[in-house]
Amino acid sequence: MKSPHPLFDTLDSMPNPWREPPVLSPELLASCKKPLPDSAADDFRFASEFLYSYRGSPDTFTAYRRELEHFLQWMWLVAGLSLPEIQREHLESYVEFSRQPPDAWIGQKQVPRFIDRQGQRVANPDWRPYQTAPDQPYSLSQSALQAKFSVLSSFFNYLVQENRLKANPVARIRQKGKFLRKRQGQDKIRRLSQIQWDVVIECAEEMAQQEPEVHERTLFVMSALFAMYLRVSELVETERWIPQMGHFQRDLEGNWWFLTVGKGNK
Repeated sequence: MKSPHPLFDTLDSMPNPWREPPVLSPELLASCKKPLPDSAADDFRFASEFLYSYRGSPDTFTAYRRELEHFLQWMWLVAGLSLPEIQREHLESYVEFSRQPPDAWIGQKQVPRFIDRQGQRVANPDWRPYQTAPDQPYSLSQSALQAKFSVLSSFFNYLVQENRLKANPVARIRQKGKFLRKRQGQDKIRRLSQIQWDVVIECAEEMAQQEPEVHERTLFVMSALFAMYLRVSELVETERWIPQMGHFQRDLEGNWWFLTVGKGNK
């Protein structure tokens, strides 16, 4: 089984699906060994509308795009089904498939889904739906599995609310515990220790002394990340946010605050 064609481009390249209804590209249809289900075009439109509703939160859009893309590719190319046909047992089969996808669906590097070629957006031949580290077997983590259930449940709830479906099949999976293991012990801590931070700040200070024109900014950025517990997305320019020195503001009690827009536009 060869790798499937990507379905959804970046948010910047995605037109408003209510103004410009999306269509399945001829390139996608030509890449399929067998015809897609008759209602695949409707499936694609519903999924595009759902994704576009998250245009105000790029991180959520990206996460949901990945999960919906995986599901639609399995649904059309492996199961030969469309959204109105999906039942509980189909979702359970999808989970099992996701645990061990075909080798042709697994890549060892992250690349864009689409690339520019002669003025057109075309599928990147190096793109794969699933990724793993080089020379490492693919493994579906518990957090990734939980994300699948969460995103699919949100999607099917949306379809029910929009009168596209009568019920959410994810809600019919009564024993998700057979897929989701209870966590044993503590999660691996993914943060720098105090000693490591001391070294980072010390290095930034030395760099700022040696080349102040270049690395005063480095020292400011690293100090801000450390002292204010910021996410990177809260300190860099994004489509929804451009941080400025004016965002440091003083309250009535004389305390300084940094006003930012973070995850979920909060």
